[in-house]
Amino acid sequence: MPETTAQPPDRPPRADDAGPEAGSGVGEPMTPGRDRLRAGRLVVRRDAVERQAPGSARTADEQFLRRVRAPFRDTDPWRVLRITSEFVEGFDALAGVGPAVSVFGSARVEEDEPLYETARMLGRELARAGFAVITGGGPGLMAAANRGCHEAGGFSIGCNIELPREQWLNPWVDLGVEFRYFFARKTMFVKYADGFVILPGGFGTLDEFFEALTLIQTGKIRHFPIFLVGADYWAGMLAWLREAALPAGTVSEEDLALIRVTDDVAEIARVMRAFVEENGLGNGPGDRGAGA
Repeated sequence: MPETTAQPPDRPPRADDAGPEAGSGVGEPMTPGRDRLRAGRLVVRRDAVERQAPGSARTADEQFLRRVRAPFRDTDPWRVLRITSEFVEGFDALAGVGPAVSVFGSARVEEDEPLYETARMLGRELARAGFAVITGGGPGLMAAANRGCHEAGGFSIGCNIELPREQWLNPWVDLGVEFRYFFARKTMFVKYADGFVILPGGFGTLDEFFEALTLIQTGKIRHFPIFLVGADYWAGMLAWLREAALPAGTVSEEDLALIRVTDDVAEIARVMRAFVEENGLGNGPGDRGAGA
């Protein structure tokens, strides 16, 4: 490629500054010129439009994250409106909710397992303490927490998600909100919660747990209580954090202090209630939860 004429540092060389052969080689810098298309902040090679990988997707999240061919221009602007609508509808649905606690846990736990009863008791104790309970709205421990809250007269909320295998709202949800996109749904869990309770679960549960810790650690949200329920279940993960991550300097003692571990659901309700009262959040126990 011929040498280009020196340019001021605040303007990159133009493709048509470099002579007749400029812009023809593979791997050249992305500079505006006759073989480039500019749209706002974007500069794209004309021939690259045809090299975008096609793909098919089963869920809205997958469609959003996959690269597609020319339909990008037609579908993504509308997808932005759909995403915006999910935020608007979620905010509108949950804005009037009083003190609330988000509860996470496995969808694979059956009703006859001890963990199910623990989650049910947790929902009941939180409702009696005046909290709405927010879950993912699915089966297993989510259903158990919603059930306990509902049975105790509390306000039971489910934020359901579109999955390749359909996940239906459990029957114990009083207010259900459906989402296509995980990031919109996760915003609701954080924005309208005064605390998190993490029951035993898999990747989705861990995702919610570590995202909440990260948001608190980085000062993106206020420091609210985060409880792990199931000391035996979480022992290995906590040991790894203390024995591997802490000595490596990738987390600090202050970071680990954000995590509380207990198997006492009544203690969780007491701590959450004290946190809300000390910080002047909400209006105290609601009518449905207080009388249960």
